[in-house]
Amino acid sequence: MSKNLKNILIIKPSSLGDVVLALPVLSALRRSFPDAKISWLVRPEFAPLLKNHPHLTEIILFDRRFLGKAWFNPRAFASLMALIRRLRCSKFDAVIDLQGLFRTASLAWLSGCSKRFGMTNARELAHVFYTHKVAQDRDCVHLVDYYLKIIQTAGASDINVQFVLPTEPAAADSVGRLLINQNIKPDNYAVFVPGSAHLDKCWPVERFAALADKISSQFGLSIIATGTASERKAVEKLREKANVPLTNFAGRTNLGELIALLKTAKLVVSNDTGPGHIAAALGTPLVLIFGRTNPARVAPYKRNDCVVAVEPDGRGKLNSADLKHDIKTITVDEVYQKVCEQIKA
Repeated sequence: MSKNLKNILIIKPSSLGDVVLALPVLSALRRSFPDAKISWLVRPEFAPLLKNHPHLTEIILFDRRFLGKAWFNPRAFASLMALIRRLRCSKFDAVIDLQGLFRTASLAWLSGCSKRFGMTNARELAHVFYTHKVAQDRDCVHLVDYYLKIIQTAGASDINVQFVLPTEPAAADSVGRLLINQNIKPDNYAVFVPGSAHLDKCWPVERFAALADKISSQFGLSIIATGTASERKAVEKLREKANVPLTNFAGRTNLGELIALLKTAKLVVSNDTGPGHIAAALGTPLVLIFGRTNPARVAPYKRNDCVVAVEPDGRGKLNSADLKHDIKTITVDEVYQKVCEQIKA
């Protein structure tokens, strides 16, 4: 495949954790094609994750909710046509679709690019839009390895894994003020992420509360629980159930501030959700709790010591329907043991 790509588009609009797992693709492409223009099509709510990224040339916003109204909303239709025109006028010489859905694969095709790379097993018949379909075999079970195999097919040569997250001094300052206002020492706190977009990926809130008691008494860490604004009531329930002070940060930080908060935490305990994967990319001491999702595919890359799960290595499928993999089978003691290992390490 081409060894001299000059204009590359990455399509990975969502979700937060999946965008994080795709970050090594961006850095590998930049190292392999140092002079190339590299663009990333992403949803607006996740764009701050890529803002000022040193390896990215431009961000192309994909407002899926608004553009999805194009069939009945003239403004949305005009915006969709403008997006397609922009893609076509960009004259990409390679499009990498890491989302693998009909809407993203069709945008790759509508871009007019003659080299479109994607997954052989892409959903919604998306694979019909690709000129190069890359299979996931046994040596690339993890999504990071699979993504890197796709760009290697496109001609990338330096595929070492590197997670780069841009830093925002203003966001760090804002988080520092927020911590001080809550009487939390900036170097002595743990962050809990008790929510998820999927309820069956949420460890019971009562167990997060019991874990907070153990961590506070044993290590003297202040406990912060975070999440989206819509999760504020659920986090408040956790705060009420804990026997130690717990600060509710749900909905109080933007994405840049969340990154800053996670970066300086002494510990993060999270369900398998976006903020947990951000913490993993930052190298923060972390415990990630898995239920039905296969950790072998999406666990923190090369950080198996962070994972609490039943049969983390031998499931095969992306999602398990086996009741023994239900997240409620994970005990407080199992998570606490991993916490102790992470803090001591």
